[in-house]
Amino acid sequence: MADKIIIATDKAPQAIGTYSQAVKVGNTVYLSGQIPLVPETMEMVSDDFAAQVVQVFENLTAVTQAAGGSLQNIVKLNIYMTDLSNFATVNEVMSRYFSQPYPARAAVGVKQLPKDSLVEMDGVMEL
Repeated sequence: MADKIIIATDKAPQAIGTYSQAVKVGNTVYLSGQIPLVPETMEMVSDDFAAQVVQVFENLTAVTQAAGGSLQNIVKLNIYMTDLSNFATVNEVMSRYFSQPYPARAAVGVKQLPKDSLVEMDGVMEL
């Protein structure tokens, strides 16, 4: 089995449980779920859905950079939302952060997310 390298950065919210921000095995990085916490305060960025999506992408950016990559290295992105009617907003904000070719993606409606977040994302990155 390849060695697991733990990825951690103070530019993204600290892990608030029994997990790492990301784990690298070989050239693959498994990104833990990010919610819209501001790293410096560990508080929600806003109640506004679009602002939450932006913060999640900023948090994912910090973790991907700490792993030696960028958002463009994400090959699979999972998006969890408490209200799927916000999907158009996700697409609009995502278009600011990603260029083609886009990653594979899933969008899942869920009843609740940590700290009553409206959105959470995780993914897999290939370096």
